[in-house]
Amino acid sequence: MTMNTPMVVTFCVYISGMILIGLFAYLRTKNFDDYILGGRSLGSFVTALSAGASDMSGWLLMGLPGAIFVSGISESWIAIGLTIGAYLNWKLVAGRLRVHTEANNNALTLPDYFTHRFEDKSKLLRIISALIILMFFTVYCASGVVAGARLFESTFGMSYSTALFAGAAATILYTFIGGFLAISWTDTVQASLVIFALILTPIIVILAVGGVHTSMLVIDTKNPEYTNMFKGLNLVAILSLLGWGLGYFGQPHILARFMAADSHHTIKNARRISMTWMILCLSGTIAVGFFGIAYFSSNPGVAGNVDRNSERVFIELAKILFNPWIAGVLLSAIMAAVMSTLSCQLLVSSSAITEDLYKAFLRKKASQKELVWVGRVMVLLVAGVAIYLASNPENKVLGLVSYAWAGFGAAFGPVILISLVWPRMTRNGALAGMIVGAVTVVVWKQFAWFGLYEIIPGFAFAAVAIVLFSLMGRKPSASIEQRFNDAEAQYRTV
Repeated sequence: MTMNTPMVVTFCVYISGMILIGLFAYLRTKNFDDYILGGRSLGSFVTALSAGASDMSGWLLMGLPGAIFVSGISESWIAIGLTIGAYLNWKLVAGRLRVHTEANNNALTLPDYFTHRFEDKSKLLRIISALIILMFFTVYCASGVVAGARLFESTFGMSYSTALFAGAAATILYTFIGGFLAISWTDTVQASLVIFALILTPIIVILAVGGVHTSMLVIDTKNPEYTNMFKGLNLVAILSLLGWGLGYFGQPHILARFMAADSHHTIKNARRISMTWMILCLSGTIAVGFFGIAYFSSNPGVAGNVDRNSERVFIELAKILFNPWIAGVLLSAIMAAVMSTLSCQLLVSSSAITEDLYKAFLRKKASQKELVWVGRVMVLLVAGVAIYLASNPENKVLGLVSYAWAGFGAAFGPVILISLVWPRMTRNGALAGMIVGAVTVVVWKQFAWFGLYEIIPGFAFAAVAIVLFSLMGRKPSASIEQRFNDAEAQYRTV
């Protein structure tokens, strides 16, 4: 039995299990509502872990550990910003969005919610928001495909081009078959696998170096700046890293989890579970990158792959330090992180095409069965585009994620947040916010003014545009205000 055989067996067992869950979900999928939101039936535990797993993609086990391995603990400002942003998203948005989407014609997607929330008969909100979803999600999906390809490439010695298809195939299959229920159930398994890997791996790395004290001495000897939280960072750089937290308010694949909860009362327990999971995972991923510095400094003979690509630090530690069978489980955790996010992104993109373009403009009277199958075909289409975008082997996971994260955070974040707390917001305000947010991100990214992460100006300018255009226009209709007040009253019921 070769070193790779246990890993192959473990991967096959894991992926087969995910596909079986997809087949079981297929039997539970009766209509398009089931396929897109699982019939709004998720309990607190599944809602919590599904939201966390769909958020923490391959960057959790590859991008962020790689950044910390290169730059030291200063990169953990991202984790701080994400933790704050996630908590505020659960606190301010989750429960309200669950209630308001149901109150607005049982909206299944964000474009559907925007259309009914603001009574947009022109359907401009639906078109613009669906196009924004497709534009940024193709980039986001590409990041997941890249992460999966890197994993298969390094684990099984595949060429990058072959690994692209191998890494994406299983995710595409169970998303195609089972839809939202398959994704939510598999996310729960995958989230458990990820937290296991991120608690176990740093402990073994520390022990391999000789303990925390020895590890810190090795890191300090290599570069004392690695332990400096402010290493090479000015105020703009720190704000840029913290600014990642703003992205949570506008991520369609995370917001879909809130919309699918069985009740807004479920959200409170889900928030506690999800935040605990998230803090443990982020702490673990920081520790992997940070103590990985000590391990590879002490063992330079095995550092070649990590020196060539820092995003492989977790992969290499798992392969070197663990029995091949355990390593296979740990590497499956990377696949779990990739699959959980990629699957949800594929489904949200598919739903944007199916519900917000195909049904809204081409086949208004399409049957439920037809919509489900159109949705499945769209999963394949979006996946194909993502694989094409990921075909450049020079792509970096964190770079692709940061652009898509900023795009959604700026285009949708202020619109979602303000629409749930301000009844005076209008259709024109929402439209202006989306366009200003998306355009700011695209333009700011090209010019990189002041070195500031594009989500911050995008979010700020979008929020200002929403308020200004809402106040400049006529007040919302009485029916809009009534629905808002009814939803808010329902949200506040105990």
